Amino acid sequence: MDARVTMVKRSTPSSHELGASNALRAATMAVVVVILLGHIMILVMTPTKVFRQKWLPKLRVDANSTFFGPQGVTILLYPFPILLLAVLACVYVHLGKRYGSINMGRRELKQRLGIWKRPEMIKGLGIVSRIEVAFLAMFLALLVWSFSTYLRIAFASINPQSAAKVGEKVWEAKLGSAALRLGLVGNICLCFLFYPVTRGSSVLPFFGLTSEASVKYHIWIGHILMTLFTAHGVCQIIYWIVTDQSSQMLKWSKTEVSNVGGELSLIAGLLMWVTSFHGIRRRMFELFFYTHHLYILFIVFYIFHVGISYACIMLPGFYLFLLDRFLRFLQSRQGVRLVSARVLPCEIVELNFSKSPGLSYSPTSSMFMNVPSISKLQWHPFTISSSSNLEPEKLSVIIKGEGSWTKKLNHMVSSSSLDHLDVSIEGPYGPVSTDFLLRHETLVMVSGGSGITPFISMIREFIFMSETLKHKTPKLQLIAAFKNSSDLTILDLILPISTNYQLSNNFDIQIDAYVTREKEPTLDHSNYNSKPSIRSVWFKPKPSDLPISPTLGPSSWLWLAAIISSSFIIFLILMGTITRYHIYPIDHNTNHIYSMASRSALNMALICFSIATTASAAFYWNKKQNMREANQIKSLEGPTPAGSPSSWFFNADREMESLPQLSLSQSTTVHYGERPDLKRIMFEHKEASIGVLVCGPKKLRHEVARICSSGLADNLHFKSISFSW
Repeated sequence: MDARVTMVKRSTPSSHELGASNALRAATMAVVVVILLGHIMILVMTPTKVFRQKWLPKLRVDANSTFFGPQGVTILLYPFPILLLAVLACVYVHLGKRYGSINMGRRELKQRLGIWKRPEMIKGLGIVSRIEVAFLAMFLALLVWSFSTYLRIAFASINPQSAAKVGEKVWEAKLGSAALRLGLVGNICLCFLFYPVTRGSSVLPFFGLTSEASVKYHIWIGHILMTLFTAHGVCQIIYWIVTDQSSQMLKWSKTEVSNVGGELSLIAGLLMWVTSFHGIRRRMFELFFYTHHLYILFIVFYIFHVGISYACIMLPGFYLFLLDRFLRFLQSRQGVRLVSARVLPCEIVELNFSKSPGLSYSPTSSMFMNVPSISKLQWHPFTISSSSNLEPEKLSVIIKGEGSWTKKLNHMVSSSSLDHLDVSIEGPYGPVSTDFLLRHETLVMVSGGSGITPFISMIREFIFMSETLKHKTPKLQLIAAFKNSSDLTILDLILPISTNYQLSNNFDIQIDAYVTREKEPTLDHSNYNSKPSIRSVWFKPKPSDLPISPTLGPSSWLWLAAIISSSFIIFLILMGTITRYHIYPIDHNTNHIYSMASRSALNMALICFSIATTASAAFYWNKKQNMREANQIKSLEGPTPAGSPSSWFFNADREMESLPQLSLSQSTTVHYGERPDLKRIMFEHKEASIGVLVCGPKKLRHEVARICSSGLADNLHFKSISFSW
């Protein structure tokens, strides 16, 4: 413990370093905001005559080059600014993670914006803050503005005379024009579709978001996108039929839009859309999961449909997603060291992995896990229950057997004959900063069932702050609702197994557990020795299994910035060279022209090559560094004579069930046959600032959100933690 305190003190930055860091972060934020506003302005101006008849022609003349051709303008306007923004965001997040974000002005601003963060209940959207509602309204306004501007300009040139020249009626011409504009507006949605699901993105943490909390934005945008693209496809087909151009549906033009590519892209999109609706997704998750991989065909045929030059408009978001997806692929190829488990009598298991001390993550973080012996393709997200500060060499997840996959895993881990389990992981992913934990005087944590898991990691983090760093921590109240008394054993997982903790009086925690389906205790829960025992399982990791380590090392954000910038530069160099010495001579030959499909395929191949080479180089360079640390960890691990015969984990000689739980038992009250009166409990707190966090079933989250948004108490600040897809 003393060594850890010394390490923390040595890593604490000086006031000069903090000042320089804050100044650099402020400058970086200013540049990012300017880039973002400029990008939004381009999106707003794109449908106007000013942009299309004045700005764009001038840019094409100024940027005309034999190296990039017409594509150079769209690269300059769309991918380049956003990728630069992502690189700057990496620097911003790295500085904040290394030196902290001590900025009182921003904290005061967050308090003033507190009213905008209050939850609202909106049918179809669920729990949303006023900020989210405002940004959604602005996004919809952008779509309406773009579509109305496109139509107003297009319809102004359609009259009986112009329609008659091409053998059409006015309404037919307007239908064809509207169908095209629906596709153009849908492309705006596609620009933003992939940002929320880029788990290792630097853009999300820059705006204070996490990938778990942003999945709902992906869902909203996906529904709008597919509505527009479906309307685009249906209107276009109707237009071809009424104008006797049905043969257009089978057209794959060499120099123009590929209709077949668009139809194939739409079919892939419709399959993903239909299986993503809540009812199908919840009942047939595997169908949803596998069908969603059609996004590859969706994007490939979309690019064939519109051409790579126009596809550059949506390229930045997909480029960052593709880079993140490849890094996740590289990480998932490595087996990790699963060293022990705790099996609870309520079909819950805690898996304990060996982790590199250099891997840090924040409370409420999650990771995706794959067990090949159950399914080689399925990946499932789980909340991390350990604290990277309190347990620097261990990472834990708690898994409740609810679905078929988790029940199989529970059965395998519980099997006495199992001495090894192959596991791969992706992550961890979570918030970069833990400032939100210290923002309030009191934290009320409301959980239902296994929703207690993220709060276990938070409590462990507070234990580290209070007992090790001697920081003042908020008063904690945990309200946990369970169905049966056997579920109460999950409370024994709050304290870690690796260290014997006796909590001091400075750590103020109150735990109220509610057993809703039993009116009286079946066990004496005041006596921990009378509880059903928690069984320990020890595994023998393979020599090839490694501790969980940061994918890109301790300076992962700087490495990510280097990968983004270097891969894009390599792509530009390769594309420019091939265009100048291969495509340009063909295009300027009177007898030949380089096809749009070939150009699109070539660009897609170059993008994949650039990302794969740079990401692989960075990943394997850091893997070598991680291997050195892993070998040091292995040298410290090994069979302990005093422990279990299968013990291969540090501190394995301790009997987990014998760890004292007196500190928590004295702070725990169990209520039987009733549900928590959440309104009364929260209104009893009179502190100036109370953080209310909830994780659990949808009904529970909505109930807590209604209480916090009722306006009856201004000191309640709501935050929902949800990991559901």
